[in-house]
Amino acid sequence: MSLKPWREVAVPHEDVLKGTFKQAEFAADLSRVHAGTATDEYQNPVLFFQRTFITEGMRLLLDSVVKRLSGHGGDPVIQLQTAFGGGKTHTMLAVYHLVSRGGGNVAVSDLPGVPTLLDAAGVTELPLAHVVVLDGIKSSPNQPQTIEGQTIRTLWGDLAWQLGKAEGYALVAEADASGTSPGKEVLEKLLSSYAPCVILIDELVAYVRQFTEGATLTGGTFDSNLSFIQALTEALKAVPTAVLLASLPESDKEAGSQHGVQALSALSHYFGRIQALWKPVATEEAFEIVRRRMFAHISDKGTAEAVCRAFADYYTANGEAFPRETQESRYFERLMQAYPIHPEVFDRLYEDWSSLDNFQRTRGVLKLMAKVVHRLWKDNDKDPLIMPGSFPLADADTRNEMIYYLPQGWDPVVERDIDGERAETTGIETWDTRLGSVQACRREARTIFLGSAPSTPNQMVRGIEAERITLGVAQPGQPIGVYKDALHRLMDKLHYLNSGNNRFWFDTRPNLRREMEDRKRRFQDKEDVVPFIQKHVQKAFQGTGVFSGIHIFTASSDVPDDWLLRLVVLPPDAPFSRTGPSTACEHASGILKSRGDQPRFKQNRLIFLAADGDSVSRLKDHVRSALAWQSIVDDIKELKLNLDQFQARQASQSLDNANATLKRMIRETYKWLMAPMQEAQPGRGLSDITWEQFQINPGAQHLTQEIERVLKENELLITEWAPIHLAKMVRDWFWKDDIKDVKALEVWQQSCKQLYLPRLKDEAVFKNTMSAGAVSQDFFGFAQGKEADRYVGFSFGTCPMLFLDDALLLIEPSTAAAYQQKLEAERAAEQAVRQAQQGVTQPSEGGGLVPPAGGDAPKPTPATESVTPPKVAKRQFYGSIDLDPIQAKKQFADLVDEVVLQFTSRPGVKVEIAIEIRAETANGFDDAVQRAVKENCYVLKFKAAEFEG
Repeated sequence: MSLKPWREVAVPHEDVLKGTFKQAEFAADLSRVHAGTATDEYQNPVLFFQRTFITEGMRLLLDSVVKRLSGHGGDPVIQLQTAFGGGKTHTMLAVYHLVSRGGGNVAVSDLPGVPTLLDAAGVTELPLAHVVVLDGIKSSPNQPQTIEGQTIRTLWGDLAWQLGKAEGYALVAEADASGTSPGKEVLEKLLSSYAPCVILIDELVAYVRQFTEGATLTGGTFDSNLSFIQALTEALKAVPTAVLLASLPESDKEAGSQHGVQALSALSHYFGRIQALWKPVATEEAFEIVRRRMFAHISDKGTAEAVCRAFADYYTANGEAFPRETQESRYFERLMQAYPIHPEVFDRLYEDWSSLDNFQRTRGVLKLMAKVVHRLWKDNDKDPLIMPGSFPLADADTRNEMIYYLPQGWDPVVERDIDGERAETTGIETWDTRLGSVQACRREARTIFLGSAPSTPNQMVRGIEAERITLGVAQPGQPIGVYKDALHRLMDKLHYLNSGNNRFWFDTRPNLRREMEDRKRRFQDKEDVVPFIQKHVQKAFQGTGVFSGIHIFTASSDVPDDWLLRLVVLPPDAPFSRTGPSTACEHASGILKSRGDQPRFKQNRLIFLAADGDSVSRLKDHVRSALAWQSIVDDIKELKLNLDQFQARQASQSLDNANATLKRMIRETYKWLMAPMQEAQPGRGLSDITWEQFQINPGAQHLTQEIERVLKENELLITEWAPIHLAKMVRDWFWKDDIKDVKALEVWQQSCKQLYLPRLKDEAVFKNTMSAGAVSQDFFGFAQGKEADRYVGFSFGTCPMLFLDDALLLIEPSTAAAYQQKLEAERAAEQAVRQAQQGVTQPSEGGGLVPPAGGDAPKPTPATESVTPPKVAKRQFYGSIDLDPIQAKKQFADLVDEVVLQFTSRPGVKVEIAIEIRAETANGFDDAVQRAVKENCYVLKFKAAEFEG
């Protein structure tokens, strides 16, 4: 969705555009206007009302003044008491221009908004009135002023002079000279003589608080001035066309010293007896006040309405992401009233920033927004609305204006975390273009600052909700998810950002992240980081799966060279990369070629897992973070670190998050499966070792199962094998021209050694393949040995019980078929002899043998003489084997399973097993070893166990 930028619709005033406005111009000065020395926008009645939005409170007040001066009622005394910057002086100026009209030179009809006001009050003609301005800051209690030769000392003297010059002053001359308050009758006479009249008293407390106890100044005393105010308010009730407006500060802090607080209390009491309530500026009214002062006009109201409608619809469509009030139809009206500024800007300034003692509600907002609008215009801002996320805090003028109202320490917060070339937010967006495309991090940080900077640590609830952050940054057409991601990234990176209960705030105190970052530097790769990664990689494997052993960051000397399949996980300093530097192949080749100082023979039993070269640095950095969080949590538990409860919870939560993220990053980093291979062709020799790399899925539930899946799918590991493949392999590499049989054990062992041969999971796969092929005459025959040209225990096309030992032979099929034919011929000859023998003697009726009729018993034929005598049964077995001391436990278990059980499973077989252990050392065995061995041998019931010299 393409929405027109605000700068193409709302045109700022010339001084805002050029940045030529002056700070003082935002401060309405009643005395300067009365003296005729103010700027045009305040001095000229027409310009003043053009830029003044008549709020509800101002309308009610002007209505009362108009009625009072016309003799139609109205309040005689109106007290203006609001917060600092609440528009009191501006309201007085409206009254001043309404009743004076430039000395009568401006018609009422020329004042924008005033004719409507008079009509509503039922006044057809508003008389000009005498205006008296008493400025408590301009006047001095002990410095009389001389006007046209007349010395004036007190407020009542000044009042009388402004009303009637010398004639009016004469009524209070004695009271002015003595510093005593004139009576109520004198003031009533004075007001009646010059009615209709309006008295405007500004900063009265600032004047009265200067009278110290017991001191008499030319301006009178503390009590005489209070008496004057009391008498004046009483006199005004008696003069129907006279009215008084006085401004008083709202808080004791604005009153100044303790004496000022006392003066405020006393004056509030006297004014309170006869006063009208004055309604301060509402937030919605502030929309129009600021818009009139900032912008000359809205050039295209239709476009403005389209923009506001798009925002309102966007909020409705994504209601779960925004505050509840945005779902009301009224919010569209608020958008229209505030355009081109987002209502959330006003809400934060009027609700949060106005709580600061030195931030003036209207004047402060105007000063700030003038600088914001000027900078955004200069920077060619393309946003459809000026939002909290739009505030250009990188601009020194805007930043200084905002932090001026805040306690010390905010400048480094803005510069380091929030906005600017060196801010963390800028760095994040530079690295992640998805976030940078919409300035998601900077906009959110600005919004959080605007909504949380005025808060104090003592507040029960601090910060701004996530929904309001989104409200301050998201625009129609943008995915809200990108801002959610940005917020998570800010929480991970920023030093001064805090969060709790779905609320976020900046603070001048570094959060625990700064402490964590400092501690990260303590941890070294070799001593801390790599062992930590090793431990967590070990946790990632749930069982060994197809592997008999998983070796994590293991030296080559500690990786056994045996017949078992093993997975070797390479250390993070040996990563694999398709694009950048890669040391994984070199490191793996070193383990593949040797076991320590000895050459490695069973090379085809190793598979390698390597880290991703592009992810290792991030993994190490995150490990340091996790270690730092762990040390912080440990120090909190041991009371070595003094933190409040919130920070303690935050540390624990950060540790949990770091560990959870670490688990994911381990999987994302260790994702390259590497398998060595060689190519070989008969007669051409072997190629160099090459490496096949396959990427495993980091999101798979079980790492071991995922590795097994990749190995199987890419035929790097065989768990089920067809006999035809075994037959082909044996035919290609083992059955030569004159060699038609090969030891099966040698075939299995060569498949474990040679990288050009298939990699089988284990010996069982090899045995199962032989068994499956045994029932067919297409693949191979079997024998349990060979004596001369005869095969012992020959079988072909049947399924014998196979024992993978040094005697078992695999016989080439045609050779096996020929040998079987030979055996069949021999058996046929045997059968013929036996049949012939059965024909020589026939059993007699008596059961004896009788020769055949007509001849003697036949002599043995040559065939009968050549029949093989029956085999003698073998009744004993003896075997011996040397066990590897390192692998003795497993080898012995295999020995029992594969050999001993063959005997013990048959009835009537007696088995004896004896174990002989010899150990030698050139240095001699120390006493501790001798004692431990003898004790253990005694417990295990050794027949003999002795150490010799």
